[in-house]
Amino acid sequence: MLAILLKTLPFFAVIGLGYAAGRTRFFSQEATAYLTRFVFYFALSAMLFGFSANLDVAAILSWPFVFAYLLATSTVWLVVAGVALARRTSAEEAVFEAHTGVIGNVGFLGIPMLALLLGPQAVGPVLLVLAVDLIVFSSILTMIITGLRAGRVSAQTFGILATGLAKNPMIVSVVLGIAWGATGLALPTPANEFLTLLGAAATPCALFAIGASLAGRSAERIEVAAWLSLAKLVLHPAAVAGACWLLGVTGYPAGVMIAAAALPVAGNVFILAQHYGVAPQRVSTAILLSTAASVLTVTAVIALLSQGGYI
Repeated sequence: MLAILLKTLPFFAVIGLGYAAGRTRFFSQEATAYLTRFVFYFALSAMLFGFSANLDVAAILSWPFVFAYLLATSTVWLVVAGVALARRTSAEEAVFEAHTGVIGNVGFLGIPMLALLLGPQAVGPVLLVLAVDLIVFSSILTMIITGLRAGRVSAQTFGILATGLAKNPMIVSVVLGIAWGATGLALPTPANEFLTLLGAAATPCALFAIGASLAGRSAERIEVAAWLSLAKLVLHPAAVAGACWLLGVTGYPAGVMIAAAALPVAGNVFILAQHYGVAPQRVSTAILLSTAASVLTVTAVIALLSQGGYI
């Protein structure tokens, strides 16, 4: 485990550096917002396009893989929602707690870290996980919240979903990359070098931005946030491992899926919580706690996967 910790530690060290810069106000909240925007719209999009343009979609698209992730994530989603309702929270709060318990930081942390730790062949499975999170579970969240507030799900709801997906640079860059790859044409050398140069900024800038954004969060509702962190860091990867066994997903793809499920709560969950005005402080604290704890939990999961011969 020590060897794995030494490999993962530099990633979390950059997060810690960003946290220190934000905490001391050397890096302001405005600067963090602009750095995050740069990563989201430029650096990470360049990285995803470059990866996607070189993917063999037919080779990576596995329906048992997708169904295993859907089954495991849906199960944890329902468990966390049920626990929230048992505490007599509102339906909207239960939905957001469930979303917090299953949506990991796959985009900003997972893609760059797992690609470097597990090899570039991890990108395909990680992108499948990201696609399910964005297309399925984010859509479910929007539909339920909109339906609860409007009393029904209308055609306008689906329009909102479609617009949101079309405006997401991660989705757009992956789709465009796959479309280019389908042509069979190699990227022109200047374009390829441009994407490589810009995409190389994604990993350090994304990790630094994660840390700087955490510096502005205060810890409240610790008990609930700790439970949500436990659900994300322990229950989710455990459920994914069980679903892989049940549906016969084995070897390297299963290992990558389990590692992706072990990632801490994604920052965009807080953005959605703020947007809808539902438990933003609770979600913020879960992001803070899960990211801090993931230094050990992600290391432990990857070490177990390595010992088991998955990765």
